[in-house]
Amino acid sequence: MNRSFIVNGVARELMVADSQTLADMLRDQLGLTGCKVGCDQGLCGACTVLIDGVPVAACSCFAFMVEGAKIETIEGLAPRGRIDPVQQAFLETGAVQCGFCSAGLILSVHALLRQVPEPDDATISHWLEAHVCRCTGYTAILNAVRLAARRMARVTA
Repeated sequence: MNRSFIVNGVARELMVADSQTLADMLRDQLGLTGCKVGCDQGLCGACTVLIDGVPVAACSCFAFMVEGAKIETIEGLAPRGRIDPVQQAFLETGAVQCGFCSAGLILSVHALLRQVPEPDDATISHWLEAHVCRCTGYTAILNAVRLAARRMARVTA
């Protein structure tokens, strides 16, 4: 069945089966491979995308469930080839190693900083508890979030 979505600001109409996950739709039909499928159960956070600004595990969400929604993927953060402040902070602090979990983490951090521009460590940890990173350790990720928050606060001040 044809369904309508807004993906990274672009209206799309796609043929979507009722059993198709959002992750599969993004990867297979739109070529947006930044959405990684790790556990395929919504437990690792690698497939996280934003649906109307809210982090969602795309591997455990059927595509038809988000018809008409605004879907943001990691590819949408750099529409003109310039990485955004959260991506830059992840690179500078060493919070990216293998990169498998990075897209989901970065999107969750975006959602966090939109709601809580100056989060404390407990808030950051709470927002990122659905993510598993096996490479960097979480100290680098916390440092990246703190750096991005400081930089984004300066831009909006």
